[in-house]
Amino acid sequence: MRLKGLVPEGIVVGNSVQSMGFLSGVTSAFRGVLGGEIPEVTGMIHSGREAALERMVQEAQREGIQGVAGVTSELRNLEGNTEFLFVGSGVNGGGHFTSAGDAQELYCHMDAGYKPLSFAFGNIAYSVGVGGGILGSLKTMVRGEIEEFSNVFNATRHQCLERLVDQASKVGANSVVGVRTSVMRFAGFHEMYMTGTAARNPWLPSNASPVTSDLTGEEMWSMTSLGYFPVKLLISTSVYSLGLVGGLKAAFKGLVRGEISDLTTLIYDARENVFERLKSDAAVAGADEVIGIKTYIVEIGSSLVEIVAVGTAVRKSPDAKVLTPALPVQAVIRDKDTWMSGEGGFALQSTRAGG
Repeated sequence: MRLKGLVPEGIVVGNSVQSMGFLSGVTSAFRGVLGGEIPEVTGMIHSGREAALERMVQEAQREGIQGVAGVTSELRNLEGNTEFLFVGSGVNGGGHFTSAGDAQELYCHMDAGYKPLSFAFGNIAYSVGVGGGILGSLKTMVRGEIEEFSNVFNATRHQCLERLVDQASKVGANSVVGVRTSVMRFAGFHEMYMTGTAARNPWLPSNASPVTSDLTGEEMWSMTSLGYFPVKLLISTSVYSLGLVGGLKAAFKGLVRGEISDLTTLIYDARENVFERLKSDAAVAGADEVIGIKTYIVEIGSSLVEIVAVGTAVRKSPDAKVLTPALPVQAVIRDKDTWMSGEGGFALQSTRAGG
């Protein structure tokens, strides 16, 4: 950070302990029957995070700290209540900002022209729903995509991204970089949570919707040096069923050595499906390429799997440029922990911020 004129000033913390309450919990339970978003749960979690983030910023102001880098957020259960916790590293010398990127990622973003403004997040609590579950279970009798499930998962993921973008727009950002996504269970439902750094790049349009990217800091710097700007973070998901007959066949084939052709074909078709959707979305966005594509597969039920593909659409531009011809090694080489584990039942590597 000193290479960018920033001086470390210590750790800042903000927290908020919240309870959903009996009424909100009951209302959410009824909403879950229909499937889709559970607005009460979404709102409660959002409010808790917002309060904790604001208190972290207030602590920084009391300590005379301008910027907060490497902001992380956690949810902790405390006897039936939930603590929302935000922690970051204070820095001075670069104006007032909060950033989800740690020192190394923040250096890469700043050198690629992205001035950090604010930590930004979007979330959505959702349920597949009892109705969707019943319909889905009937559809598992045959092989192929279960569109009802795919539609729920696709809709919630894109709603979450839209909320992240909306929050960035409110602080005058024209980009959200370093987007990170997690899906967790909360109060019997799923919550999708996206975080990133709302930033402003002078070479990007100022009156357009903020561009989004989940590229690492190093990847973003490299693509900028090659003359590319991010356009949009793309997400595609499909829920597939192997089918009752296929499931039984696969089970029996699993008892002997050799390829399980039903599973091979199913997973191949599912991946091809999400790739085609990414390609189609990129074309609509006017992108030249989709880079940094990652795929994930999750078993979500008997004979049901979810395939997710994520990538960043990019476009060539003569305005894209970096400030220095090469990254310093400190911005590329990650630190290593010297204490790998302890007797207290935790692994330090898994809890270290940015590790």
